[in-house]
Amino acid sequence: MKILRYLIDGQARHGVLHGSDVFDLDGDPFGAATLGPRVGTLRDVSLLPPCTPTKIIAVGLNYADPSQEGLPPLPNEPILSFKPPSSVVGPGSPIRWPAVSTRVDFEGEVAVVIGKITRNVTSSEAKGYVLGVTCANDVTARDLQRREGQWARAKGFDTFCPLGPCIDTSVDPTHCRLVTRVNREVRQSTTTSLLHFSPFDLVSYASRIMTLVPGDVILTGTPPGSAPLKIGDVVEVEIEDVGVLWNPVEADDCPKK
Repeated sequence: MKILRYLIDGQARHGVLHGSDVFDLDGDPFGAATLGPRVGTLRDVSLLPPCTPTKIIAVGLNYADPSQEGLPPLPNEPILSFKPPSSVVGPGSPIRWPAVSTRVDFEGEVAVVIGKITRNVTSSEAKGYVLGVTCANDVTARDLQRREGQWARAKGFDTFCPLGPCIDTSVDPTHCRLVTRVNREVRQSTTTSLLHFSPFDLVSYASRIMTLVPGDVILTGTPPGSAPLKIGDVVEVEIEDVGVLWNPVEADDCPKK
């Protein structure tokens, strides 16, 4: 099942995508829900982020790639950082380049969405707590990240966490293909079978630190190929069988300080 959120007649609704047709979802996608009437096609609705997380956990240095020399060694435990809920935007919404940064990078990622309250679960149990998979872009102001030595500001700007277009509940997060394109040119291409810590390892690890609640998101890490963007670029993050998340890059209108 492909679960999405959409805006129609000024109201945010959950729906289910069948082909290009959108059907209303009556109830809670994280609980009891029934399939409602057909709303229309994707062209008839404005897509929103597919969930509204209370927290977004980002994971660093999580792809094993022996072809990449000079990279830091893979960690013994997951490296976690956070993006605020205010950083989330949906498909088609602009990534706004903050005036205080001179370098903004894309990071295409596979995101897992938590489906139920999760606390102190094992990796083998974690599968039962994941609702599904969606596409993510862990946008990062790389110059600020390197200069400040911590990642809160670099990853926390408004619009720096595009998510979508839907949550696919049938895709195996441990074996799915991820492709990132900038202006239709492939920049990243990998499979989650190369992850150092699997998505279920990450859910387990995070659940031993904090309680995860329905709608929370874990960004499982970006593969080699992350690179700077420029104003006017269009970034596409695609997960096979899930869909394509696309976002243009625009200048922010906030003054530089």
